[in-house]
Amino acid sequence: MLTLNGSRLPSFCDRATRRSFLQIGGLCLGGISLPGLLQAEELQRANQGTSPAPRHRGVIMIYMPGGPPHQDMYDLKPDAPVEVRGEFDPIKTSVPGIEISEHMPRLAQRMERFSIIRSLIGSDGAHASNLCVTGAPYGDKKIQGGAPHFGSNVSAVQGQTNRAVPAVADLSEIMQHGPYNVGGPGFLGSAHQPFRPDGETKANMQLNETLSSRMEYRRALLTAFDRFRHETDARRDLGVLETHVDQALDVLTSSRVMEALDLDREDPKVRARYGTDDDKILPYSHLGYRALVSRFLVARRLIEAGVRCVTVSFADFDWHGGNFIHGRKVLPVFDQAITALVDDIHDRGLSDDVSVVAWGEFGRTPRINPTGGRDHWPQVSCALLAGGGMKTGQVIGSTSRLAETAQNRPVHYGEVHATLYHNLGIDIDAATIRDRSGRPRYLIDDHRPIPELIG
Repeated sequence: MLTLNGSRLPSFCDRATRRSFLQIGGLCLGGISLPGLLQAEELQRANQGTSPAPRHRGVIMIYMPGGPPHQDMYDLKPDAPVEVRGEFDPIKTSVPGIEISEHMPRLAQRMERFSIIRSLIGSDGAHASNLCVTGAPYGDKKIQGGAPHFGSNVSAVQGQTNRAVPAVADLSEIMQHGPYNVGGPGFLGSAHQPFRPDGETKANMQLNETLSSRMEYRRALLTAFDRFRHETDARRDLGVLETHVDQALDVLTSSRVMEALDLDREDPKVRARYGTDDDKILPYSHLGYRALVSRFLVARRLIEAGVRCVTVSFADFDWHGGNFIHGRKVLPVFDQAITALVDDIHDRGLSDDVSVVAWGEFGRTPRINPTGGRDHWPQVSCALLAGGGMKTGQVIGSTSRLAETAQNRPVHYGEVHATLYHNLGIDIDAATIRDRSGRPRYLIDDHRPIPELIG
């Protein structure tokens, strides 16, 4: 990773400084000469006058680590025994016949813009992001090099929309429970590594020289780059690094991505719709489980800048105790942020181009435990989808009387992935990526797009 420290660094609404958003992760950088740096400066000046990125299709994937409680959000069972139905009541929505949790009133008012899957199956029971983000089970040893991030697959198939914009970005928190953390490019390698604007890696390098808008200290910067290059030569194959130099410089010197990350450029009224970041909404926020609603807005801005896929993590739903205490605090925050995001997409004319999915790795037990929580339940889960030109205002599938199993129309996680690829314009019957042995692999096996969503 390369970190660029600039002067006069204002804060974002979640108290993160612009310094943290100028950390460039996943872009190998080396072998830079002074002519190359001067050319980069010219690219920066040219990009400052460019028009917005052309329309393209994108995906915003919101990973809800820990397993959100399906029966307290979208699949309430008011007629079940008290030890199952819980403390929340269902409310009517804008779509007749569909009811959801009382703590999601904004979603209820806009149900025609969303689809709910109540019968999501296929969880491997792992407390990990893999199934949502890669489509593969956690710890799958059959895939040498590891299964790629969904966006890394998209990057490999569709490439970048613009040289100065990465194809995939990850805004997720770094969480103490390692398997929660959103994965990387797997066997596709660093060329398709998700861009992390605030990430830290073992390869982190700090440039102490100031980088101004005009690069007036280019000589000092060049010295730092050269030092980095020579140090890296001793550790890694320079030929591999040089394949990514152009990409790294384009992102570093283009204003497009940095402007997308700068929420001070956003209309304050739009920012207010998403709500306010809350670092203390969960008692264990210091472990990396926070409810940063500003990331939803940054995701939309990155998609508009030309990124094809953005992943975002939100809070932690592993509520073995105090399920309803936490739910009363977290669900309204999620409700405001997800509806603001989808409203934003519609208001900006992107509802046919940008798909949104919010889900976790499994559901929660029907029976409430003695500490007022719900435990792990991989038998069935839920998902919320919007945009992407999909048919909305519907519920797909149902569960049994106690929300124990999928009763009608089970929907596999893989079907959701297939739908997202379809929405991006990728033919899953034709598109392939090459694994480390050079063998072509399909993006997804044995699953088709959900016909209820795409017709």
